[in-house]
Amino acid sequence: MASSTLLASPASAAPTITQDIGDVVSSRDLPQDFWIPGSSSAEVLTYVTTDTFGEKALSTGTVFLPQGTAPDGGWPVISWAHGTSGLGDSCAPSVAGPALAERDLPYLANWIAQGYAVVASDYAGLGTPGLQAYLDGRTTAHNVVDMVKAGRNYSSELSKSWVAVGQSQGGGAAIYTARYATEFGGPDLDYRGAVGTGTPAYIEKLVSIGGPGMPPVALPAGLTAYVAYIGAALRYSHPELGLDGILTPAGKKYAALAETACVADLEEQLDDVKIGDFFTAPLTSLPGFTAVLDDYMAMPEASFDKPFFMGHGLRDTDVPFPTTAAYVARLTANGQPVTFRTYDADHSGALVRSQADTIPFVAQLFR
Repeated sequence: MASSTLLASPASAAPTITQDIGDVVSSRDLPQDFWIPGSSSAEVLTYVTTDTFGEKALSTGTVFLPQGTAPDGGWPVISWAHGTSGLGDSCAPSVAGPALAERDLPYLANWIAQGYAVVASDYAGLGTPGLQAYLDGRTTAHNVVDMVKAGRNYSSELSKSWVAVGQSQGGGAAIYTARYATEFGGPDLDYRGAVGTGTPAYIEKLVSIGGPGMPPVALPAGLTAYVAYIGAALRYSHPELGLDGILTPAGKKYAALAETACVADLEEQLDDVKIGDFFTAPLTSLPGFTAVLDDYMAMPEASFDKPFFMGHGLRDTDVPFPTTAAYVARLTANGQPVTFRTYDADHSGALVRSQADTIPFVAQLFR
């Protein structure tokens, strides 16, 4: 493994944190190359949130303010949940900029231009002690909500009214946040709704089929990278599973690499690599694996209290459309307040195309 600390009680090695959830521990200027176009300021905060072990932890995140004078009550807030960047500290958006800056910065600039402040968590463990618990929905929801608290604690120009918006990994984070935002935010915040595009769903069912020779062919490098990140994060979050015990030398190599390699580099190294070569036994042979994985990453299917929007590309090969469509069907059957739109586009294209629908959708949430 890349770090022996991941083998023994990661939570117990964390520093003691005495501040409250949402408190700001420190701040620094964000390099101007990483600013959202049109923003008037950009500050990186280190703030207190909750980690995958249910303990207080530190995360970093950035606060972007629009130009001009804030309206009465402050700028309404977009809490941006970023897509996959990697697990290594050097992959944090506040350190390296967005993994897909050419896509994300113009997208976020459109929210800034509409008069929203943008707060953007890096997620706990990404640039702070520990390892990011990749696709751990509940933990990431805490990080996204607590980033709003931290932003308001730092700047009096932020409103208490906010929405969650995310793409890909962040799309899942935004929708998971939508289920728990009112509970996690408490009476000091006014959660209005959420937007998730390219949202991964039922990925735990796909991961569970992993084993020797399964799947027997190389998948797109992006999907293989996501599985490597999930494996690395599970080793950290749930060492009791004993995942190392069924990893081949190749599996251990790529899980260790996933702890440090940012997404573009990892995808390049996983081109034409078969996930089925990672394992000596089926993942489901690990005691409790299915229950742990479901608890870790299964998307919520009920009890959403505010409207939320989901958009997906019909030609998405990073997050396959059929699994997300099945999830939306379940949400609809359960009477959840979801609006779903599809786009004749790939993974990134859906984010870009969705703005024609999401900008008026979010505006309505704030009316």
